[in-house]
Amino acid sequence: MCKRVSLLSIFVLLVTFVDGFSYNKRSNTPRFINIAYGTASEIVYDLNSGTYEVFANKRTIISDAYAVVKNKEQLISSKDYELIKYAETAVKDKFGVGKKYTIALTKSGLPQMEQVFFVYPGHDYFFTEVALKGSNISSNYMAPLVSKKASIYAKGDNRTLFVPFDNDTFIRYNAKSIGVTPVENTSAEVGAVYENHSRKGLIVGSVEHLIWKTGVLTRGTNDDLSDLCVWGGYTDQKVTRDNGAHGSISGSVVKSPKIFVGYFSDWRTGLEAYGKANRIAEPPFVFDWTKPVPFGWNSWGVIQEKLTYDKAIKNVDFFANELPKFRNGETAYIDLDSFWDNFTGGMRGDFSKLKEFADYCKAKGLQPGVYWAPFTDWGFKGGAEREAEGSKYKFGEMWTKVGNAYHDFDGARALDPTHPGTKKRIDYIIDKLKTCGFKMIKIDFLGHAAAESDSFYDKSVTTGMQAYRVGMEYLINRMDGQMLVYAAISPNLATGRYAHIKRIACDAWKTIKDTEYTLNSVNYGWWQTYVYNYVDADHIVFASEKEGANRARLTSGLITGTLILGDDFSAAGVWNETAKKLLQNEELLAIPKSGVAFMPLNGNTGDKANEVFVRKIDGSLYMAVLNFDGKKKLFTVPLDRLGIKNSSYQAKELFSGKDLKINKVLKYELNGADAAIIKIALR
Repeated sequence: MCKRVSLLSIFVLLVTFVDGFSYNKRSNTPRFINIAYGTASEIVYDLNSGTYEVFANKRTIISDAYAVVKNKEQLISSKDYELIKYAETAVKDKFGVGKKYTIALTKSGLPQMEQVFFVYPGHDYFFTEVALKGSNISSNYMAPLVSKKASIYAKGDNRTLFVPFDNDTFIRYNAKSIGVTPVENTSAEVGAVYENHSRKGLIVGSVEHLIWKTGVLTRGTNDDLSDLCVWGGYTDQKVTRDNGAHGSISGSVVKSPKIFVGYFSDWRTGLEAYGKANRIAEPPFVFDWTKPVPFGWNSWGVIQEKLTYDKAIKNVDFFANELPKFRNGETAYIDLDSFWDNFTGGMRGDFSKLKEFADYCKAKGLQPGVYWAPFTDWGFKGGAEREAEGSKYKFGEMWTKVGNAYHDFDGARALDPTHPGTKKRIDYIIDKLKTCGFKMIKIDFLGHAAAESDSFYDKSVTTGMQAYRVGMEYLINRMDGQMLVYAAISPNLATGRYAHIKRIACDAWKTIKDTEYTLNSVNYGWWQTYVYNYVDADHIVFASEKEGANRARLTSGLITGTLILGDDFSAAGVWNETAKKLLQNEELLAIPKSGVAFMPLNGNTGDKANEVFVRKIDGSLYMAVLNFDGKKKLFTVPLDRLGIKNSSYQAKELFSGKDLKINKVLKYELNGADAAIIKIALR
């Protein structure tokens, strides 16, 4: 079992053992199953020991791996069983045509265990899961992959990556350095162990998030791991925000999340493959977004609680009259964040002024947006007897209960997503916003809906992720496909089904420090660009910062995926001129129109951001260079590190418009607290 201690499968397949065979371990005769996957890779399962090894390019990447599960309080390992059956069946699903290998293990006194492997030609990864079958199974811990020995065969600048569960509390990704002293790391949903110079790396993580929260534990030195464990049932107050243990799943069959395992020549392409696999395994529940990449503005950047109708209208006018080129697909979204109820006199007030605002936006060729946090009670200190909007239910009935207390976080109390009062409240607010004619909604503090609880109103729901699914599916269904959905604070992987856009980090404002914080998340979480339609760098605020800091802040948005501004353009100030100068540069605006986040050049910055990001777009290589320090710096990047092979290229720096000539090595001097974007013509 790892350090910390379902029933729904995306692809349901019936398996029989017609073409398999049985093996009794008491015979002491070694018997191996060879399971090929990808290019020159295979899994070798030892029927004598109940363990398996993972090979890539004829090297053993993972040794003596096994499964560990809990049934109630009993801990069971695949190594505990005696009789093993094996079967191979064809599988055809969204990953392609492949094979499913099922290892069924039995022993008197134990429930049946099944270890399952899915492999597909052309994919340098496989999936594995474990299940228990029997009467009255109950588990809150299922680990399909546990090993005491793994290696990536690349010594140097070795790293193990911490990935947060969500983007709350200004949490940071952390590429922890692994040297001669053992380093332990527990990451949420996915882990990566790699060497920065060669870029070789191992990626393991869950692609199913409807039932379980998944943890990935690594421990080791240099390029060798003495512990590798991936398990469903992970909670940690500082990471998943839970105040208790993971809920249990009960029934005649209980299975783990499906786990992605792959060894890659470049850890970055490995994480991108993992991101893409998530979207295939759990396709979007929200409607398909076929319109262009959204550009827009959000009121929280500067106005915040001082939001008024007059300020909102003046910001609409600024975009309509002063920024006519800041568009994608002939429109931009003007989004009212929290405190739009200043227009209405409260959530039960008169919504006519909100409708006036929405109508005014449309008349100006813009699209109106709005905000809501559907699973939080911000007024909980007012008492349990307050009546919730949309019904006669009291807020006290709807609160998520944990032990003798409630789930309070970020200054708000969580609401049970399965409670009819929570659903009636969603009906009331969303129907009002739809009637007003809003075309975009920013939904926030969604992690409150994923909290583990002692119990939920819906007794068939026993885990936080099951509750999250109930709440989010209800919310999205109620929107009826009328609004672009933008998720702010929310689980990073599990929200992929429900939102078109996901904010990559927590709130960010105007300074070079805000830019660095945001880009830490882009540096190690950019691959989520393949989990969502788009990821976003939060509202871009210029304020009265110097030109270099403004270029850097804008760059953080340009390379993340969408572009949302945040200054108060209803007030006079230097930020108005900054916006008019920077946001009508068509070469700059062409970058986010691709909608794909840039990848980092390197992955050895710990919990800080990288300084160089790259992405190929339409026959050109774009390189964003940022200097977070206060002093001038010379950047030197060999072209082969950028993945381009010719010795010389024509290039252009897009902020200044200056042409550059690059020969073998790109050298660029950049002032402190500044940024540059270099476009290199590849053809």
